[in-house]
Amino acid sequence: MASIRLIRRRIRSAGNIAQITKAMQMVAASKMKRAIEAAQLGKLYGDKIYTATRELATRTEEQAHPLLGKGNPGGRTLVILISTNKGLCGGLNTTLFRQILEWTSQSSTNDYLTIGKKGEGFVVRSGRNLVADFSQTIPFLDNVPAITQLLVTGFLEGKYKEVVVVYSGFVNALKQLPTKRLILPLAEFSKESDMEESLRFSEFVVEPTIDDVLTNLLPHYLENQLRSAILEAEASEHSARMIAMKNATDAAVDFMEALTHELNKARQEKITYEIADMVTARMAVS
Repeated sequence: MASIRLIRRRIRSAGNIAQITKAMQMVAASKMKRAIEAAQLGKLYGDKIYTATRELATRTEEQAHPLLGKGNPGGRTLVILISTNKGLCGGLNTTLFRQILEWTSQSSTNDYLTIGKKGEGFVVRSGRNLVADFSQTIPFLDNVPAITQLLVTGFLEGKYKEVVVVYSGFVNALKQLPTKRLILPLAEFSKESDMEESLRFSEFVVEPTIDDVLTNLLPHYLENQLRSAILEAEASEHSARMIAMKNATDAAVDFMEALTHELNKARQEKITYEIADMVTARMAVS
């Protein structure tokens, strides 16, 4: 019967899809393990530098370093958007872009620098101002020095009043949250009062001076914040892709089971019709 052949063809197609998604799930799981280890190590180091820079910036004068300034009030906001180059990672990018729409308006005062082709497409489609894209260089970490130079130059020249990094923060293999982090200007840190008392450096003696330490720390601070965000985004990508491919594999297997039941039912109907034809022919002959 044509229906039986069609069902068998659909079962084979679903089986092929299940094999592909299962292989992609295993690849993503392998990459996820390495990415999570790198992200967790980088996050611990990055958070410490972020905390140290925040407090030291509040304990020195703005003239001690150009980056300690408040930025040009009439400048633009630079949004560094970190997404993925590839899809098949569930709603990771969609959730991030939806959150960006809530965080930022389609304002002419916002410039966007993207890392990841999906983010570039979102910025272009939404009519926002894209100033640079660093999606071609793989791995993304190789772009950090160039991006740091670009944002520092723009901030010191007064083009940007603030620099914000937006990415998919890694919580665990099942949960990734859109994250926004202000990395410039450092002067804004003095306005923040949410730093836990246990994280403060006030009880430490800083040598040789706070200004000297901060001057040497700032270049590492900026690069480290970008590296940490990229590592977290990559861990989130591989985790989301592994879960998405697992769900796709399970859906394909469930679809195969449903088609198998339908195939058995069709075969049983075919056998029943054949038996009925044989009985009817026998009765007609007799």
